[in-house]
Amino acid sequence: MAVSSSNQHAPNKATRFVGICIQRLGCGLRANFTLRNVIKHIGTEMKYQLYDPTIQKIEVLRLERRLDDELLYLRDAPNEYSTFDENMEVEYLPEGVPVPVNPEMVKLKPRPWRARWERKNMKGLADLGLEDRFYERAEELATPWEKYDLMKHYRKTIPEEEQKEIFAEVYSELHEVEVMRKKLKRKKVFIKPTKNV
Repeated sequence: MAVSSSNQHAPNKATRFVGICIQRLGCGLRANFTLRNVIKHIGTEMKYQLYDPTIQKIEVLRLERRLDDELLYLRDAPNEYSTFDENMEVEYLPEGVPVPVNPEMVKLKPRPWRARWERKNMKGLADLGLEDRFYERAEELATPWEKYDLMKHYRKTIPEEEQKEIFAEVYSELHEVEVMRKKLKRKKVFIKPTKNV
């Protein structure tokens, strides 16, 4: 992808960043995505808010799917997997052709890594070359049922407007419960005096 955005310090008042999309998060007005490229042998990442008013243009230069939804493991891979020409041109697909899948398997650098990739169940990683104990521990900690957790998925994708409305209702209910609790507490503390004969 290539993103052109306004920059008052640039000579032509705009900058263009080309990179591979390694992550997309949020929804609605909070949607954002991260691009990665290697520039002058340094891994560079730019995170953009999808509805940022300073963004002038977003171009898809090469449309393809990868084996994984997130490509954060490219941070631990050699630079060749993340290097793209800054002057890359758009590659057009013929109309009606399905989006091609890139079956490339990424070989990581030796450990240490930024995450325990053996626990993430990534399909696009080549053999990590770890001992069996790492994979046994990954199986112990695996949570395959989470992909069926509809509430977790809903919480990640709920639009901000709906979220504010729901939280306002929840907070008002919590406030009422707290007021009732304090009233009951006062009743319990108060002891009616009795006359001594």
